Amino acid sequence: MAELDVHELRARLSTAGVSNVLPLAGGASSLTFQGTVGDRPVVVKVATPGRPPVGHRDVLRQARMIRALRATNVPVPEVLWRDVGAPPDTPPLFVMSMVEGTSFEPLFDTVEGPPKTVVSERYHKAAKVLAMLHELRPAALGYAGEPVLGAAAEIDRWCATLRTVDPAWVPGWPETSEALRSCVPAAMAPAVVHGDFRLGNLLAVDTDITAVIDWEIWSVGDPRIDLGWFLVNADPNTYRRPGTYVDAVPAIEQLAADYGDMRGVEVPDLAWFMALACFKSAATWALIVKHNRRSSSPRPELEAMAPVLPALLSRARALLD
Repeated sequence: MAELDVHELRARLSTAGVSNVLPLAGGASSLTFQGTVGDRPVVVKVATPGRPPVGHRDVLRQARMIRALRATNVPVPEVLWRDVGAPPDTPPLFVMSMVEGTSFEPLFDTVEGPPKTVVSERYHKAAKVLAMLHELRPAALGYAGEPVLGAAAEIDRWCATLRTVDPAWVPGWPETSEALRSCVPAAMAPAVVHGDFRLGNLLAVDTDITAVIDWEIWSVGDPRIDLGWFLVNADPNTYRRPGTYVDAVPAIEQLAADYGDMRGVEVPDLAWFMALACFKSAATWALIVKHNRRSSSPRPELEAMAPVLPALLSRARALLD
C-alpha cells in the first residue's frame, strides 16, 4: 500500500488554515489526523493513498452525508473543508470539527470506562438517536436518487466477504445464508442506514450522545439493518466476553422498545435482522482475523475472535428458528 506523504498533507491543509497536524488513532478504511484551525481542534479524514477512493474509502461521500445531517437533530460533526485531491496519488480528504466526547464499547473495550449507570443510559439514548436518524427521509436530505439496498443485498454483500476467508473458520455459512434468504421479511420504508451503529461509533459526554461518527459504509435501505446490528452488539450473549459491563446493558427488548416508541411504529421481524447481524458479524470478524494472521505483528485480541465465529453463525440460525 502506498504511503501517505505527511509533509504534502500538511501543505494541503495549510491552505485551509489547518496546522499542528498529527496522526489520530482510528479509521480502518481511511487515515485520521487531528489538527487545529486557530484555537479550534479539528479532525481530518484522508482516503487511502494509492487506491481508488470508492466504496468505504470514499471520504467525500462520507462528508456529504455528515453535512446533510448537520441540519437535522442527529448529532454529527461539522464539515469545515473538503479537497478532492488527485487520486489515487493525492487522496481526497475532508476536515471536520472535533466534537467533545469519547467513544466506548462496553462489551469489548478493556479500558476502564464510565460508571455502569452512565453506560446503561447511553444505550437508551443511542436507541433514540438511531430512531431519529431513521425518521429522516433520504429525499429530504438530498438523496432521492440513492439506490435502495434491501436485506437480500446485505446477504449478498457478506457472502462475498465470506468467500474470501478459510471456510473452516466459518463452518456452515452457506447454509446460514440460504436460511436467511428463505424468509426475507417485507421491507420497511427506506431510511439512511449508518451500517455500523453501536456505542463504539458514538461520542458521548456523560450520558449525552454528542456525535455519530464513522460513516464509511452508510447506505439507504431497511432501517432494521441498523437496529438489528445495534441490538446484537448490545447483547452480552452475542460474543460472550466477560467484562465489567455485562450487567449494565439494558435488555435488548427494552432498547428495541425505546427505538419503536421514539418512532411511534411497530418494528416487526427483528429476530430475522438480528440473525442477519450475526451473519454480518461472522463475515466482518473473519476478514479481520484473516488480515490479522497475515500481519507482521498479529494482535492477540483479534485472534481471540476466531473461536467465536462458529457461534455467531449458530446464533444466527437459532434466531431464525
